[in-house]
Amino acid sequence: MSLNKNELVDDLVAKLKRRQLVGSSAVSQATLKLLVVVISKNNWSTANQLLTLVKSVGQKLIQANPTELAVGNIIRRVLHVIREEYREAENDKTNAEFHHHAAPLTTSSSMYNLLGESGAAQEEQVQFSHSLRSNIIQEIRDIKIELENIHENIKNQAPLHIHSNEIIMTIGRSKTVEEFLKMAASKRKFQVLVAETAPSYQGQEMALELSKAGIETTVIPDSAVFAVMSRVNKVILGTHAVLANGGLVAISGSHMMAAAAKHHSIPVVVCTGLYKLSPLYPYDEDSFNVTMNPDSVLGFEEGDLIEKVTVTNPYYDYVSPDFVNLFITNQGGHPPSYLYRLIVENYDPDDQTFDL
Repeated sequence: MSLNKNELVDDLVAKLKRRQLVGSSAVSQATLKLLVVVISKNNWSTANQLLTLVKSVGQKLIQANPTELAVGNIIRRVLHVIREEYREAENDKTNAEFHHHAAPLTTSSSMYNLLGESGAAQEEQVQFSHSLRSNIIQEIRDIKIELENIHENIKNQAPLHIHSNEIIMTIGRSKTVEEFLKMAASKRKFQVLVAETAPSYQGQEMALELSKAGIETTVIPDSAVFAVMSRVNKVILGTHAVLANGGLVAISGSHMMAAAAKHHSIPVVVCTGLYKLSPLYPYDEDSFNVTMNPDSVLGFEEGDLIEKVTVTNPYYDYVSPDFVNLFITNQGGHPPSYLYRLIVENYDPDDQTFDL
């Protein structure tokens, strides 16, 4: 890469490390923008060279902030696109040779290479045509357009899931959930209970935005979630990431709300774009979490007390898939058990890790 492209990668790495760029949507769009530059401006001629190039960039970005799982998701999605475009081009080439020559299979034929022992080694060394580079960049731009229309596609499903006079409960401030509820409010009249989400109090911000849209909204303390859950018809959650088993990495307090809903047999619906779907499994749940400044929980002015206690302020919760009934994505509604199929469609098994 030239110095200019190196600087672009280093700039995004620095922003991720310093948490100047946070949130799955912003991180995903920045990653896609960088990959378009990296792929279009670098000199490469084979699939293997391009895959190695994208993986090397992906390694740097993921190491900068491992908890932003959307970075890895976007990198894997682009790697999948590259492999698919390559396979399609290789199939076209094989079909053309077969129809034009109709010659017996030899060690030099494409069909022999695909079926023979040498196929795996040579598969990714075939020269790319100029049009294939354009096709890959266009596919990446299509992913970018998909990201920009995520909220539109999800909120259009709102009238199917929210009915008149229902009481909806949510927590934190999710842009996806906010747009979902606002769209439903244009067709239905219902009430929303928002947990305040201490100590960040994002729930208060969410309640303010919903009330501005004319939705009857009530802020409740986090400690009251279980007490009022019996009156609720549906729980709607946003999420930071969706793991391969259907579990969530969501704002702190989401696990408590989902567990209370499970106890009262209240359905839990998660609104999320497919770009948040990760092929990773929660072998260590804490590895996906972030601890924030504890000052908002116990301030330094407490003096003597601070020396006697250890305060942890986790930003995320892990929510088991057993607590989730339905995922509403930009491609429709899916139960947690169907996520494995979406992972197969969007990611390649070879890209679970970015080993060069």
